[in-house]
Amino acid sequence: MPLLVAPALSAGSLAAQEQPHLPVRPGLALRPWRDDDAPAVRAAFDCPAIQRWHVRRLDSGEEALAWTAQWARRWHDETAASWAVVDADDRPVGQIGLRGVLLSEASAQLSYWLVPAARGRGIATEALRALTRWSFTRAGLHRLALEHSTANAASCRVATRAGFPVEGVLRGSVHHADGWHDMHLHARLRTDA
Repeated sequence: MPLLVAPALSAGSLAAQEQPHLPVRPGLALRPWRDDDAPAVRAAFDCPAIQRWHVRRLDSGEEALAWTAQWARRWHDETAASWAVVDADDRPVGQIGLRGVLLSEASAQLSYWLVPAARGRGIATEALRALTRWSFTRAGLHRLALEHSTANAASCRVATRAGFPVEGVLRGSVHHADGWHDMHLHARLRTDA
């Protein structure tokens, strides 16, 4: 069945370019994941808060390596992208990424997490702002959205401070270890101020 509108972005829009390194502020940047980041990722997923809100854990070094290695393929397939949030010494202190990329709709979902030592310093908000700028100006996306449990007040603060207003509540939308959670839906359009 043919579409009646042209895709908003053509296939190859992302894969034709190399995944960029993005500056956030002095001493903080976003860069593609590398295999040697696997130990840091494994340690991050030992954090109970990351496990709680992202409903997954990594049980081995091999799983962590598979996690870091997947992102080059997913960039090439134009389905998702992930960046390590790195400090001045190029050590990962978090993750930020695009999930569910739909070039035909020029849209994506956002995800992010920080290791405990990096929390409470505005890092997630600034990383989200940097990825948002690139997504709208260089990648050509039209809409970015993110969801988090209504019980995750820290994630809500990050989204709101980065200019993502709450659009609504998705009732009983995601199953966590402690049961079904309502989810806040935040979003921004390229045309938002």
